[in-house]
Amino acid sequence: MDADQAAGVCDARHSQLLVVDIQERLASAMAEADRARVCRTAAGLARAAATLEIPVTVSEQYPQGIGPTEAAVKAALPDTARLLEKTAFSCCGEEPIMERLQGLARPQVVLCGMEAHVCILQTALGLLQAGFAVFVAQDGVCSRDAEHRRNALERMARAGIIVSNYESVLFEWLGDSRHPRFRDLLPLVR
Repeated sequence: MDADQAAGVCDARHSQLLVVDIQERLASAMAEADRARVCRTAAGLARAAATLEIPVTVSEQYPQGIGPTEAAVKAALPDTARLLEKTAFSCCGEEPIMERLQGLARPQVVLCGMEAHVCILQTALGLLQAGFAVFVAQDGVCSRDAEHRRNALERMARAGIIVSNYESVLFEWLGDSRHPRFRDLLPLVR
C-alpha cells in the first residue's frame, strides 16, 4: 500500500466503481431532488471511470420487481461495465458480485446508489470486512427518509469507511492538472 492509499486518497490505479441499485421503481420512491442528484452523480462517476479505464460493476436488486437501472445512469456506463442481479441487500451477500470485485484486484471500491441505510450501508460494511478500502460518495447516495441517509453516512464514517463526494473522487482519480485526461473530465465538474 502506498502513502496515498494509507492516507485514504482514492487512486484511479487501485479503484473500481460499484453502482448499487439505482433502479426505476426504487428511484421513483425518492424525493425528486435526491433522485436527480444521485443519478447525476452516478452517471458522472461512470463517465469518469470509463475515461480513466476504471472498472465498473452495477447491481440490480430483484429487477423483475424493482425494474432496470435508471436510463440516465445506464446510458453513462462504459461498455465494459458488468451488470449483476442480486436479492441480498448487501452486494457482499452475492457470490458473483464478490467474485467480480475481488477478481479485479483493485483494493479501493467507490460506492454510489440506493438506499444509503440499507444496501449501501450493508455493502460498505461488508466490503470493509472483506479488506477493501471503501469510499462512499455522499452526494451519490440517498434514502427515502433524509434522517436514514444521515444516520447511514455517520455509521459508515464511524466504521472506517471514507465518506467523500463526487468531485473529491474525481480529482483524486486525476491527481494532477497535468493528467493526460484532465481536460476530458473537466466537463464532468459541476
